[in-house]
Amino acid sequence: MVRRLTLAGCIALGLGLLAPAAWAVPAAEPPRRVVSMNLCTDQLAMMLAAPGQLISVSYLARDARSSAMADEAALYPVNHGLAEEIAALRPDLVLAGSYTTPATVAMLRRLQIPVEQFAPEDDFEAIRANIRKMGAALGRAPEAEAMIAVFDRDLAALQDSAPTRPRAALYGANGYTSGDQSLAGQIIAAAGLDNIATEAGLSQGGILSLEQLVRANPDLLIRGQGFGGGSRAEDILDHPAVQDLAARAGVTAMADPDWVCGTPHVLAAIAKLRAARLAVQKEQKESP
Repeated sequence: MVRRLTLAGCIALGLGLLAPAAWAVPAAEPPRRVVSMNLCTDQLAMMLAAPGQLISVSYLARDARSSAMADEAALYPVNHGLAEEIAALRPDLVLAGSYTTPATVAMLRRLQIPVEQFAPEDDFEAIRANIRKMGAALGRAPEAEAMIAVFDRDLAALQDSAPTRPRAALYGANGYTSGDQSLAGQIIAAAGLDNIATEAGLSQGGILSLEQLVRANPDLLIRGQGFGGGSRAEDILDHPAVQDLAARAGVTAMADPDWVCGTPHVLAAIAKLRAARLAVQKEQKESP
C-alpha cells in the first residue's frame, strides 16, 4: 500500500528536517583584541582574559599605590583613556567603568567600537556579578565561574564566629570614612569588626570629625594610606588626636590596592584586618 503525503505534510516534514540548521543561532566569537581603560576592569581582565586577548590596560594599572596587579600590568602596553589612541589599537571590545571619561566612551561608540561598562562594586554580590559580566564579555564564562567558586571558598575560610566584635574606625584623608553600605564597609564587617561610621549614621560614607572619632574611642583604627605631600587633606592623619588614639588602640594601615576595586584581591584586605582584630581581642583578653 502506497501512502501519499499531503502538501501540508511535506511542508511539515521539510521544516522538521531543516529546523536544527535553519533556526540555530551561531555563537558569537569572543573578542580577539580587548582594551581596558579603567583600573578595576584592567585587573578583572588580566585575571580572566585568554592569552593574547587583552592588548592594553590603563596606565593606572602599573601604579603600585592603587593597583593590586602592578607587576602583571607591566607586561601590557598602557593607554591613557584617549579615544584616538584606543581607536588606533583597532579593538573589537573596550572595557570601561560606569564613570570612565564619558567623552571617550561616546566617541568610541560613534566610531562603532563596542564598549562594555562596569559599575563600581559596593558589596560581595556585586563583585560576583562583575566577574560574571567580565567572563561573558570575554567569552570566558567557565573561567569566571571558577574564579567565583575560589573567591567564595576563600571568603568563607576567613569567617569565624567570634563572641565579641571589636569596634573599628576607617579614617582617611579629610576625615573620610566608609559605612556598611560600601565595599570598604563590607570588608570591615567580613573581618569580624563593627564599624563606627554606621554608629555615626554614615551608612555609605562621609566625613567623620576628629571630635566624633575621639569620642567613639574605637578598638581598632584603620588609617588611610598617605601619598606623601600630595594633598593637605592628608594632614589630618598626622593630627595629635589621631596619633594619641593610635597609641591607645590597635592600628593598621589601609593598603589601597586591596580596597579600591571589587576583585578577589579584597580577600587580602579582609585577611589583614582579621589578623589585626585577633590581635586586639588577644590584648583585651590579657589586659587586667
